[in-house]
Amino acid sequence: MPTANNELIALENKFWQSMVDEDTDTALALLDEPALMVSAHGSMKFDHAGYRKMAEQGSMVVKSFKLSDVEVMFPTEDTAVLTYKVEQAISKRGESHEVRQDMTDSSVWTRKDGQWRCAMHTEAPVANGKS
Repeated sequence: MPTANNELIALENKFWQSMVDEDTDTALALLDEPALMVSAHGSMKFDHAGYRKMAEQGSMVVKSFKLSDVEVMFPTEDTAVLTYKVEQAISKRGESHEVRQDMTDSSVWTRKDGQWRCAMHTEAPVANGKS
C-alpha cells in the first residue's frame, strides 16, 4: 500500500503544518468529530468547536516540526495507524522563545465517505531527548 502510506504521511504533515500556520480550518477538515488525544496533560475528547478553542486560544503554539521514522499500518482497509518521532519547537502564545522537544507520536486515521480523518492522536516525550 505505498500510495496509501504516502497519502497518510502527507495528511499527517498537513495537519502539523496547519498548527504551525495557525490554520484552524485546515486542521478541522482533517479531524474526525469527536476526536481523542492523549498527552502529558492527560486524555481528552473534543469536537470541532473544542479543537478551535484549543488551537486559537490555547497557551502554547507549535512553531516548527520534523517527522521521522514514520510507520504506517492498516488494521482494516478504512483504518490507519501511524507512529513516528517528531522534533518540535513550541512557544507560549505571543512569545518568541522556543522550547525544542523530541516526542514519540501516534495517530489513528479512519476513512469515511472516501475521506481520511484523524480520530485519535497520542504524544509522549522521548526520555532524555534520545530515541
